[in-house]
Amino acid sequence: MTTQNKQLVQRALAELIGEGGVAAVEPLLSDDFRHHRPDGLIRDKTEWLNDVGNALDPLKDMKVDILHILSDADHVILHTHRHLPDDGPSIAVVDIIHLADNLITEAWELLEPLAEADAHLTWWDR
Repeated sequence: MTTQNKQLVQRALAELIGEGGVAAVEPLLSDDFRHHRPDGLIRDKTEWLNDVGNALDPLKDMKVDILHILSDADHVILHTHRHLPDDGPSIAVVDIIHLADNLITEAWELLEPLAEADAHLTWWDR
């Protein structure tokens, strides 16, 4: 099951940033899908698809490097570096994805601009 879950997550990412966009990802999400943003805001399936759909056009030339993809039972963790177009920042992203019945049911997303990473590594020196 873990290999199948990783393949589903990889397919969803490829479809999303490829030609398919949100229309190709929509059937891979459960009807009760929830997306948890770092600021605590939770989006339902319709809201998330709308938000991502609006963001995709300006990000159409974004490059995504998958650094790690780990799976444990019904969760997949995806660690990527995303290089935004037009000299935009590069960001590290960790997505924690919950799956059930071969669908993505929930996702948590953590983001950090790579240029700010050093500054964020000093919190324990206080």
